[in-house]
Amino acid sequence: MNDTATTESAADVADGPSPAEEVRRLRATFATGRTKPLRWRLDQLRAIETMLTEGESAIAAALAEDLGRPANDTFLGDIAPTVAEAAFARKHLHQWVKPRRVGLPLSQFPGRAWYEYEPLGVTLVIGPWNYPVYLTIAPLVAAIAAGNCAVIKPSEHAPATATVIADLVGRYLDTDAMTVLQGGPAVTQEILAQGLDHAFFTGGTEVGKAVMAAAAPHLTPVTLELGGKCPALIASDADLDVAARRIAWTKLMNSGQTCIAPDYLLVDASVREEFLPKLANAFRELSPQGDGGRNMPIVTARHAERLAGLLGNHGGRVLLGGNATPAERKVDLTILVDPEPESPVMKEEIFGPILPVLSVESADVAMRTIGAGPKPLAAYVFSESKALQRRFRDTVSAGAVVANHAAMHVLAPELPFGGVGNSGMGTYHGKWGFETFSHRKAHLSRPTRPDLRIVYPPYNKLTQRLLRFIF
Repeated sequence: MNDTATTESAADVADGPSPAEEVRRLRATFATGRTKPLRWRLDQLRAIETMLTEGESAIAAALAEDLGRPANDTFLGDIAPTVAEAAFARKHLHQWVKPRRVGLPLSQFPGRAWYEYEPLGVTLVIGPWNYPVYLTIAPLVAAIAAGNCAVIKPSEHAPATATVIADLVGRYLDTDAMTVLQGGPAVTQEILAQGLDHAFFTGGTEVGKAVMAAAAPHLTPVTLELGGKCPALIASDADLDVAARRIAWTKLMNSGQTCIAPDYLLVDASVREEFLPKLANAFRELSPQGDGGRNMPIVTARHAERLAGLLGNHGGRVLLGGNATPAERKVDLTILVDPEPESPVMKEEIFGPILPVLSVESADVAMRTIGAGPKPLAAYVFSESKALQRRFRDTVSAGAVVANHAAMHVLAPELPFGGVGNSGMGTYHGKWGFETFSHRKAHLSRPTRPDLRIVYPPYNKLTQRLLRFIF
């Protein structure tokens, strides 16, 4: 998910031991084999569940301070899905770690082959500010499930939450195997300079490129969970009331600062005039104050200023909202009808409470419009037609496709979560996260007898024919 404010100025120096010292300490722990036993992993996963449950009030207070988020939204967006992720991993881990037998070709008989998952070593989780607990601790769940040590780098743009994460990790988890390092981009660069065994980053595309570049000299593999303009098609046969409510709900959450929130809508022209008032009413009914989302809190003044800039020169019609006060970090939930396709609001990832609505002549036009841009992290289709849903899934390349809802796929640990192209690389959640933080090690075991002479040179015509058959 996105972290568009990552390049803002912030305290850039971590207190306490240096990243180099902490990485050396974690490497020493990993070398002892401490994190490999299944029992250790299960205990740490259960400790995460306890940590989040008992720390909910402190987390909620920190997120209210950092993001102006209501406590119930903190439970829904940060606490509940993270606890569910840890519980799911704990329930299934004994199956994930089992060696898997595989077949062999004739050339390898007699023998047996299998693969198993081994931990990578010392890993790094770089969290974002928009869901700073969920999107920091959920990857940590995967790292722990795979048996790794971990450096946790919370976002400096949610400082109160970063402090709470550091406190909770220190009190509930094994600090011989995990450490929290706070600070800005320079701290992240210093951590990556240690040549870790895997780096997991959630944030904006441009910062993701910087993370990948810093990891490249050490051949550190990376998982990048980025963003993109997530489209939603409202087809002519959609249930317009349901579509309006579900889009409004997911767009209002966290003031639209969610990487998988609908970024823009493509509405079939035949239902546009019927749909628009339903959408506006849904925003009014579901907004916290019943005011359509006025003065929604934004993470920083700089981020609010960027959003205010998108509200100018868009060439469309403002149906709802339209105001911003960046100095107070406030932006209205705004519906823009038919902005210019080349305007910044249609070219940049919005990552805030602005929702452009474009009219399209057909679903095919909508799919061509989506395909003309970078691949999004998610794409949504609202239609009662199974055939159209299937065509949308087959045509639109995205990290995920959801029919008749938005963003809900993130809550299914059985599904891989990740992007494609500019929206990211690699996946996690459930077993997918366990595999991301593991090395699949291949094993082949052959007996010393029989040791057939025909496989060794020199070869005559008969042995050559036999070898062609065997191999």
